[in-house]
Amino acid sequence: MIAKAKTIDEYLAALDPGQRAALEKLRQAIRAAAPKAEECISYQVPAFRQDGFLVAFGAAKKHCAFYPGAFAVEAHKGELKRYDTSKGTVRFPADKPLPVALVRKLVKARIADMRRRKKSR
Repeated sequence: MIAKAKTIDEYLAALDPGQRAALEKLRQAIRAAAPKAEECISYQVPAFRQDGFLVAFGAAKKHCAFYPGAFAVEAHKGELKRYDTSKGTVRFPADKPLPVALVRKLVKARIADMRRRKKSR
């Protein structure tokens, strides 16, 4: 974990090249799926905000992780079978980054869930 990073660029700069490349690819896919989202650091990991917390990602010693939320993971569990998942988290090896199309689906599902929750309030 990169505890001192104040920006996503700083966070990524501290990683090994393989993790940096995988997470930069993930970052670009998130930006494409949610162009209005703002980058930030939240809970010491790179994140995006759009009308509240949207998604986050990070690196651990032996894997990378994407945090699109429980609804998105459950909604696409069939497509996530080959990944290690838990409530709201998708873990993947740096040498096998998540496909851009799958990231797009997960981000869009997260946005739809946020809108649904906002309307039900």
